[in-house]
Amino acid sequence: MANEGEKEAAARASIEMVRDGDIVGLGTGSTAAYAVRFLGERVRAGLKIRGIPTSIHTRELAASIGIPLTTLDEFQEIDVTIDGADEVDPELRLIKGGGGALLREKIVASASRKLVIIADSTKQVATLGKFPVPVEVIKFAETLVAKKLAGLGAAVTVRGASSGKPFLTDEGNHILDCEFGRISDALGLGRALESMPGVVEHGLFIGMAAVALIGKRDQVIEMRREKP
Repeated sequence: MANEGEKEAAARASIEMVRDGDIVGLGTGSTAAYAVRFLGERVRAGLKIRGIPTSIHTRELAASIGIPLTTLDEFQEIDVTIDGADEVDPELRLIKGGGGALLREKIVASASRKLVIIADSTKQVATLGKFPVPVEVIKFAETLVAKKLAGLGAAVTVRGASSGKPFLTDEGNHILDCEFGRISDALGLGRALESMPGVVEHGLFIGMAAVALIGKRDQVIEMRREKP
């Protein structure tokens, strides 16, 4: 089970990586929400930043606590983004998208000089794959893409469909949650997903995170990715 204390500790540590004047990418999810709230505290204490949120939910949270917001239309380069992850491996490869914001999260991450991932210790894994890989699809192609994903060995579930209606992303798309089991070639799988017409984005974030801060009991472990 996720540990709220570990999430909070990792989020608080991440705020030290934000500098006065920074453009800051604001992640989505329960751990990222801690970081947004802690940033709000620093803004009220005088820190000058502008945030670019990765979801409507995060935008509403940031606005409610007084963080000045901007957009990618105004700034195409982000100094630092703080976001959570569903899984983090030793090479800082990630599975993201459990909160449904993978498309905007990956766009913001791609524009960031530094992507800082924050997580509790349950998210740290030796190999990716226990958590399903979210795949965002346009509705027109959903059944076709689901068949192709099954052909790659995935058990595919339409997110939210059991509640009667599929989950809708901020862009109005559906998400297919794909259980691949242990992923031995995350880069190859990512490329296979990207090659499917109808796939908007997938939740494998490879070579994007610079730093991961993992809350572990009473400390925060810092992991850094070796640059290729």
